[in-house]
Amino acid sequence: MGAGRVFAYGAAAGLIGDLLLGDPRRGHPVAVFGRAAAAVERVVWRDHRGWGALHTAVCVGGAVALGAVAERAVRPSAVASVALTGAATWAVVGGTSLAREARAVAGALEAGDVEAARARLPHLCGRDPQALDADGIARAVVESVAENTSDAVVGALVWGALGGVPGLLGFRAANTLDAMVGHKSARHRRFGWASARLDDVMGWPGARLTAVLAALAGPDPRGAVRAWRADAARHPSPNAGPVEASFAGALGVRLGGTLSYGGRVEHRPVLNAPGRGVGVGDVERAVRLSRRVGWLALGVCVAARHITKGRTS
Repeated sequence: MGAGRVFAYGAAAGLIGDLLLGDPRRGHPVAVFGRAAAAVERVVWRDHRGWGALHTAVCVGGAVALGAVAERAVRPSAVASVALTGAATWAVVGGTSLAREARAVAGALEAGDVEAARARLPHLCGRDPQALDADGIARAVVESVAENTSDAVVGALVWGALGGVPGLLGFRAANTLDAMVGHKSARHRRFGWASARLDDVMGWPGARLTAVLAALAGPDPRGAVRAWRADAARHPSPNAGPVEASFAGALGVRLGGTLSYGGRVEHRPVLNAPGRGVGVGDVERAVRLSRRVGWLALGVCVAARHITKGRTS
């Protein structure tokens, strides 16, 4: 069985596994990687970019090497290769958990329990929930769904198509490491620089594909393209900008504006200014759009894998 079919069957099985099972409560492979990365950080941490680069190389390089060894070990068996790709895909994608957490916050808002929604919001993003009212919480959820559609689903599929199991594991390792040390805290401003830049580079193709597919699959394709072109470059993140702008235009809502992270207030540009304010009902619309984008991304990545392998064979 060729590499294209292995990826197609394995990635589809992994997405179906995520849809049916979601993430395990304990022992998730990403959590195991996080503990290992934290242990490495305790050994090598210095307030220096070079030591941070070493930390990134050890952690992400280790994940890629593990994937390469495992892929080589099962290569003689097509069934084992598909199973490994399926398991790796299930381990690195998180679409079901994303949808579940978004709906949990929306459910609390619909019940009028803003405090419960605030308590649940940190499961999705790192914003200060106490600074948000009901509409602000709904906006934060929609933005998180948009950004994590790229980070938790599409980006992984792109790198799986490009690099097989090593690509899947390497992308998730880089993304997880960025969440751990890539922020601008006093401890990680310099140490986490390399992780943040690597995540930007690896997230670039998945973010653009997510933005394209959101425009194609959303209810307002022209609005999505218009918002992407007008507003994406104004966002401080090179990858979140296109995704959030495209989702905003596709759903006809305004995203961005003032937000608070750990007591630090940021004034971000408004995305899709002609749109209306986000309401709790838009959370479900965003989740459904995220689902459609994920399955379309699988189709695109499978086709690309077949085409590239066909040209090199």
